[in-house]
This record gives sequence, structure tokens and C-alpha cells, in this order.
Amino acid sequence: MRHFGSHPRSHFAAALLLLTGLFAGLWAGVCQAQDVLPVPALTARVIDQTSTLTPAQVQALSAKLEALETQRGSQLVVLIVPTSQPEDIATYGQRVADTWKVGRRDVGDGIVIVVAKNDRRINIEVAKTLEGAVPDVIAGRIINEQIKPAFKANDYAGGLNAAVDQLSRRIAGENLAAPTAKGGSATRGSPGFDLQDMAIFLFVGVPILGAVLTGIFGRKLGSVLTGGAVGGIGWFLTASLLVAGGAGVVALFLVGVMGMGGSGLGILGRGGPVIWGGGGGGFGGGRGGGSGGGGFGSGGGGNFGGGGASGGW
Repeated sequence: MRHFGSHPRSHFAAALLLLTGLFAGLWAGVCQAQDVLPVPALTARVIDQTSTLTPAQVQALSAKLEALETQRGSQLVVLIVPTSQPEDIATYGQRVADTWKVGRRDVGDGIVIVVAKNDRRINIEVAKTLEGAVPDVIAGRIINEQIKPAFKANDYAGGLNAAVDQLSRRIAGENLAAPTAKGGSATRGSPGFDLQDMAIFLFVGVPILGAVLTGIFGRKLGSVLTGGAVGGIGWFLTASLLVAGGAGVVALFLVGVMGMGGSGLGILGRGGPVIWGGGGGGFGGGRGGGSGGGGFGSGGGGNFGGGGASGGW
């Protein structure tokens, strides 16, 4: 009896089946990421894309959040966007929380406050570890009693500060692990998987993976499989369709077009860049990204299972 995979055609069929699944998932991820509002890079504890808060208000609120992280270890961040459309605030807030993963890696104690100013909607996302300290009913009460009245009076800084004060008191009453000696979860050199780690993986891991797969399946099929595999790894590590899709496309470009991993493990294959087809094709420019400075990053541990509340004003 002939075993599956004992013939070259069987190898090709298996590879084609794997390719179809990987590429379909990657393409769906990229398309969905293009249809919804992108999640911004986590570059600070307070990200205001509407310029609603003054620089002094941002600095004061950031200092309060930094003090919470230093004293208790928990991470609390604030995002203000013009709108969450086409998603409702709860769906967008969940996606932001899943992407950022704020909270210590070994504790998972993070909270994300998302404000969609033009929609007049607010969302508080609470990581599972803190759902005992901040259950849904308390999150809803904070929105209705602290945030909503202040926002109605156009006192956005006051509403956010009042909410942070209430959340900080709830966190202080929870029996959580003490912060590290340096204070809070690591904001520099964090064990979490961030954009810098992804860049290192793309330029170190991709050549190795590309060399193996292109050696087995050839340049074209191997590079597409590499892109699909990298996209899958990106999704597993970050739970972000945008990051996964971008990583897969970058890997496909590096291996299939630039020839990375094609001969040994050099940055370029022996023959330099490889262009498929008639020479005029290739892949269009990617979108800019990455985080600015500031020394703040996710602890990498927040597991958000839908806890929290949403409301409006």
C-alpha cells in the first residue's frame, strides 16, 4: 500500500493544500484589517488622536498611570480616537486590548479605557485577572458616575482622572503580586512580544525559514509558504490581524522578491533580488508603522475575555 506523501505529486498536493489554507487565512486577515480602524502602536500611557487633552493634561494623567504601575504593577492606558466606526466601541475596545495586551506578563493585570469622541462612546476593557476587582457592574458605574457627567460638561481630563482614581483604588484592594524592584512591569526590555521582537524575527528567523522551505518546495512556492507561516506565527504571538497580515506580506516580499534565505542565510540570496514574472510586478509599498520613543511598552500579559463595560454621554 502506497503511503500518502511517498510520491512527488503527493508532496505537491500536500504543499498546495497547506498553501491554500495559509494564504486564504492571511488574505482574509489583511482584508479585514483594511476594513476596520487600525489599532495604533502602543507608544504611551495616554494616546490622544483628537488633541482633546492639552499637553499638560496628557502629562499629568500619564504621570498618574505611571505611579499606579510603579506602586502596584498594573498597567492602565487611555486611548482617545475620533470614532471607532465601522465597529461599535465595545468591539473596537476589545480589539485594542487584545492587540496591546497591557498588564504584567506573569500576572495579566491590565485595563484599557477607549474614548470615541465623535461617537460620544466610552469603553473600559478589563483583563481577566482584574475582573474581581473591577467587575462589569463597577466598570459601568465608573462610566456613568465619573466619566459621563464630566464629559457632558466638556471636562474630558476631569472625567478620565476621576475614572483612573476609582480604578486605581479598586486595583489597590486586590491581592496582586508585588511589582518588580525596578517598579511595575518592565517597560524597557519587557519579556512581552513587541514590534521590536517582530522586526528581529523577520530579519533573523525569516531567512532560516525561507532557506528551508525554498530548498524543499522551490523559490515561488517556498516563499509563499514562508509568508503564510510567518503570518500565522504573528497572529499566534500578537492576536492582531494587522500585525499578522503585515508580517506575512513582509516575509513574502523578503523571500520571494528580495531573495532572502535563497542561498545560505545572507540578507540577500546569491543572485541578489528575485523578481517574479515579467519583471514589472512585485509588491507595492507597505504602510508605515512602529512605535515612537517614550520608553513605554506593554507588559505582554493582559488576557482580555470581554470584561468591562461601555456607555455614552
